[in-house]
Amino acid sequence: MICIGLVVAVFVMVMALARGLVSTFVTTGDARNLLVIRKGALAESSSQITVDHVRRTSALDGIQRTPQGEPMASAEVIVLITLPRRSSGTAHVQVRGLGPPGLQLRPYVKLVEGRMFQPGKRECIVSRKLAKRFQHCRLGESFEAGKGDWKVVGIFDAQKSAFESEIWMDADEAREAFNRSFFCSVAIRPESDAAARKLRDTIENDRQTRLRAFSETEYYQDQVKTARPLQVFGICLAAIMSVGASFSAMNTMYASIGRRAREIGTLRVLGFKRRSIYLSFVIESLMIAAAGGVLGCILSLPLHGIATGTFNWATFAEVAFEYRITPELMSWGIMFALLMGLLGALLPARAAARKPILEALRA
Repeated sequence: MICIGLVVAVFVMVMALARGLVSTFVTTGDARNLLVIRKGALAESSSQITVDHVRRTSALDGIQRTPQGEPMASAEVIVLITLPRRSSGTAHVQVRGLGPPGLQLRPYVKLVEGRMFQPGKRECIVSRKLAKRFQHCRLGESFEAGKGDWKVVGIFDAQKSAFESEIWMDADEAREAFNRSFFCSVAIRPESDAAARKLRDTIENDRQTRLRAFSETEYYQDQVKTARPLQVFGICLAAIMSVGASFSAMNTMYASIGRRAREIGTLRVLGFKRRSIYLSFVIESLMIAAAGGVLGCILSLPLHGIATGTFNWATFAEVAFEYRITPELMSWGIMFALLMGLLGALLPARAAARKPILEALRA
């Protein structure tokens, strides 16, 4: 039971990593927004849009306006910088340069400490998770990147989305500091669903700009592929460990049969059929395995909600997320335990059912 419980605990923990990463990307973005990037680019970080094309896109009809009459379009630039972790080592962190309406386009992102950065100044705001994981990222501190130092003037909370892994600053200041003559993406807010469809067609059919428009949520859901290596690793690790757990269950059942040979013979004399003996041992093994599965789920529960990070193969930056253990994941863990218990019981139960009556009674 302990052996199966430990295997289930490892399985649930690894799959909780993948589930947390998937949840981070799925909850990112606003369905009302469109994200425009270069055709052929796999992510914002690998996209390049000229300043002229940004102006052309922002001037299209159908884009919602701010109270000041400006289009709700944020030209953004993505830069990778290297920062030291608070624990040890360094990691790539994604910096997002925002246009003036950038924060309005993501209303679920809220400042929880400090203030918003001021355009034209070397100021930035940092996500709450990054502030805890990296040095020099707390409110009032400064870090060196590009052509100078950046002062952290605010801490924001992005509701467990992918933006929790970013540092935000003014787009023009970021372009100047990191020598970028282009933008990476344009986030826009259409006036309506019909306007969104028209804007997508207009943008994608323009052969001069060669741009592509996604729903913002659609773009981030496509980034879920980052979690696939973790899912494959978890399944492979669980498969290898399940072999050992199945042999452990098998040895336990063989020992149980050896100790109860006389009882088996007595049942046969009383008229119980072989299939009844067979099923009794299979059910016993499944009960032990189920108890092991519950134990494994309990052992994995303390990890729920713990923040961690992993490498994002799409952006080449670290993405922060939380372990996410769900009832569905625990049910898969218990089913996995039952499978191990079944595999470990088949041969011992067959041996018990075929044991000759006289041999069993002499034991």
